[in-house]
Amino acid sequence: MNKIKNTLFSNKPVTINKDSLIMAIESSCDETACAIVKGGREVLANVVASQIKVHEEYGGVIPEIAAREHLEAINVVIDETFKQAGVNGNAISAFAGTVGPGLVGCLLVGLNATKTLALAYDKPFIGVNHLNAHIAANFIDTNLEPPFISLLVSGGHTQIIKVSSYSDMEIIGETIDDAVGEAYDKVARLIGLPYPGGPKLDKLAQEGNSFAFKLPEAKVGEYDFSFSGLKTAVLRLVKSFDGKDMPVNDICASFQECVSSTLVKKVKKALETYNYKQVVLAGGVAANSEIRKKIFDLEKEGYKAYAPIMKYCTDNASMVASSAFFFDNTFDDVNVEVFSRA
Repeated sequence: MNKIKNTLFSNKPVTINKDSLIMAIESSCDETACAIVKGGREVLANVVASQIKVHEEYGGVIPEIAAREHLEAINVVIDETFKQAGVNGNAISAFAGTVGPGLVGCLLVGLNATKTLALAYDKPFIGVNHLNAHIAANFIDTNLEPPFISLLVSGGHTQIIKVSSYSDMEIIGETIDDAVGEAYDKVARLIGLPYPGGPKLDKLAQEGNSFAFKLPEAKVGEYDFSFSGLKTAVLRLVKSFDGKDMPVNDICASFQECVSSTLVKKVKKALETYNYKQVVLAGGVAANSEIRKKIFDLEKEGYKAYAPIMKYCTDNASMVASSAFFFDNTFDDVNVEVFSRA
């Protein structure tokens, strides 16, 4: 795979190929991340400064605090990435940064740093969609190529995406209200779990009975999702115990079974409809044990399943570099502005 990109000052053409190094920066939410990836698949350095501890006391991410933390961490993270990879800016073929969706103040820190590096070293600039980057995490250390059906599950998005080629991607289904990660965090709060609640709920669910409680599955479009009704059903269930001992593990397990079954049933329908043989799991919630299990169980039915290793499920810059290398739907204009919503 070869691509031609122009440098910012001289418009000198640069060939991006399997030996090219792309340095990427990701700062869409509460991780300040930088990475250098060779040929879209081989990670030479992957540095992440997490802010989870900072936001724990607030029960969620505070945008103003997150942006300030990014400002404090960005230069340190960039320097450490160069150090780990053992290269300097002259060795980089292009610089990539997340344009959106995300928190505007946070995105500005990372994207301005990316543009500055591209200008300083007179190299191509590549702006990347954060959601496409999550899908591209599956290219790292694999031989995955389109076509495939992708299930993207994160704190803000739940989508089924038909990836026909590196330049042709179509969202065929998505949530009409709560995203999966959002539903997990809200249910976690209902049962008293601290932030971030999703991973903690997943852990408790592994100790519970998945069929202890029958929870509702929303009747929406063929590939669409709705989780607000499920959240309300869990609220009613929790209130029904009215101070009595509540079987927390069973509630978590029943909720997780309902969510994961709903997701995978619709993914399987898409695979059958489009006659695709590969399924790709992506996004922060791709780390969820039951969703991963059910996706990989599809291999028993003749499909090939992919999911990123855990450190590439959550926000990181390696996936941004991989997306910049493989996907054609990027932003090459250095004047591109950040955006908050997909």
